[in-house]
Amino acid sequence: MDTTSLPDPKRSKTQKQKAPKPPKAAIAPNPRRAEAAKAAPDDTQLMFKVGFLSDVYQERSVESGAIDKVVTRFPPEPNGFLHIGHSKAIAINFGFAKQHGGECYLRFDDTNPKSEEEQYFIAIEEMVKWLGFEPKRVTYSSDNFDRLYALAEALVERDRAYVCHCTKAEVIAQRGGGEGEGKPRYACPHRDRPTAESLAEFRAMRHGKYEVGETALRMKQNLDDGNPQMWDLFAYRIPEEEHRKHHRTGDKWRIYPTYDFTHCLCDSFEGITHSLCTTEFELSRVSYEWLCDELEVYKPMQREYGRLNVSGTVLSKRKIVELVNKGHVRAWDDPRLYTLIALRRRGVPPGAILSFVNELGVTKATTNIELRRFETSIRRYLELTVPRLMLVLEPLTVVIDGLDDDHLDMVDVPFSKNPAYGSHSIPFTKTVYIERSDFREVDSDDYFRLAPGKTVGLLKVPFPITATSFEKDSNTGEITVVHAKYEKPLDGSTPKKPKSFIHWVASSPAHNSPIKATVRAFNPLFRSNNPAAHPDGFLADINPDSEQIFPHAMIECGFEEIRQRAPWPAEAGEKKLIDAGKRSPESGVQQAAPGPETIRFQGMRVAYFCVDRETTKDDLILNRIVSLKEDVGKD
Repeated sequence: MDTTSLPDPKRSKTQKQKAPKPPKAAIAPNPRRAEAAKAAPDDTQLMFKVGFLSDVYQERSVESGAIDKVVTRFPPEPNGFLHIGHSKAIAINFGFAKQHGGECYLRFDDTNPKSEEEQYFIAIEEMVKWLGFEPKRVTYSSDNFDRLYALAEALVERDRAYVCHCTKAEVIAQRGGGEGEGKPRYACPHRDRPTAESLAEFRAMRHGKYEVGETALRMKQNLDDGNPQMWDLFAYRIPEEEHRKHHRTGDKWRIYPTYDFTHCLCDSFEGITHSLCTTEFELSRVSYEWLCDELEVYKPMQREYGRLNVSGTVLSKRKIVELVNKGHVRAWDDPRLYTLIALRRRGVPPGAILSFVNELGVTKATTNIELRRFETSIRRYLELTVPRLMLVLEPLTVVIDGLDDDHLDMVDVPFSKNPAYGSHSIPFTKTVYIERSDFREVDSDDYFRLAPGKTVGLLKVPFPITATSFEKDSNTGEITVVHAKYEKPLDGSTPKKPKSFIHWVASSPAHNSPIKATVRAFNPLFRSNNPAAHPDGFLADINPDSEQIFPHAMIECGFEEIRQRAPWPAEAGEKKLIDAGKRSPESGVQQAAPGPETIRFQGMRVAYFCVDRETTKDDLILNRIVSLKEDVGKD
């Protein structure tokens, strides 16, 4: 074992080395701190300038000379796909470093080969990039396996760790658990074995003498401490034989370090200044600091914030696996889920997610959010950032009698209220398609759309139309065609002013209009805000109407320009993905081309949509991102 970099295990604690500072970097002081209190409410960096994260920075800041630069890390376990809750951790760790001119690592906590898969590593890298963040470097806890093992031996030699042969039940009993919980805690019988004996047994563990459950390395902490994170936590364990092969180190190791042993030391190795994590790790701060102190290595500052929970859905890997395996959703990226890959497929822009996180702010308290609040935030973001088109979900044919069969007017339609988005021209012809719900066979005083004898405007068309008659299918009784009159005054007088306007799409094969599509409209996957509380299990709470299919939708031909100019807008994360196949030389993160979900638009009077990844050359599939209003049943 190479121990040249280790402190002397016999060194007196009164002679401890001073913890080194992280490597220096030439950066300018941050002048924004003085202006934090004056920040505008819509400032996307507001959560770093005031409140909890501002206070955390002041505890250890560049300006005070305590550190030379801010260094943070986002340390996911590669055992599943990231979900909406992780977006907060990503935004905080990367954003905190960026705000203060520092850097952030993407570090995979890959110490448990049993549940780690290559697809998760790839997806996590993609999601960080998609949200617009560039890691200083991608690292792995497994990069440090040799170094961690050396420190584990050093901890044994200092008599601060020992090899334990107790069963799981015996360990629980030692901690005062089991039947009749609250019993006195007592020490493991192996706790005071000679250090040389523990060291020999630890090496025997490494060389394969023992099987899973037969022995483990435990830290010798403080059983009298009221904090369970000081009750002789495990440092190394033996996994099942079928799960011992590691994706990066292969068959080299028969033992693997635990999170409690690995995390703080990897933070130390990387010079992390601010180890930011959720409050579920607050009790772990004492063991985090204890281990750094006992090994006399640089000690980062751990601080905890409240996690983000979203009600009305499930985020656990086990439950999502069950949803997928039983066919309730298509896959992990089904737009009804709240994994980040699902939100991306649904068309939620990364900027909307970051705006939502910033809007919530950061405190110690757990943030519990209903789905509708998240959707309101998405809706507000899309209102200002995507173009508009006319889309008809359930088309009803309207023939405007009196117009020539070859009648053609090119109507100029702006893509947005913002002139910078430009405009486009679409055909207006004798035959147009409107929403079936925009025509009523029997009129009423409180109905302001099309009905026999009633006049409505067609959006952006110079003159309104008046319904004159309609045709029905003789078998189904369904209305198939509405006939209308074009209210263009022949004498040049002022045209009739309609009380309402409806959207439409014209029939013009020469202009490839209409463009046909299948639309998937997504509703909440569950019927309640707490699916887990259902007496028959969360699957019994599934909403049978969580997806509505509109197979005959039609879009105006301006969609082709929208497709060509996507993404709207070219956001930080999605813009970085445009150069497909390129690799960042500094971080090593593989870039991917922007997906079809970046083709987003508002269907006027209907909802916001994006293109789904299952779209083919001959079959356009659209996903509804979010409705225009919270109450989709309200006219």
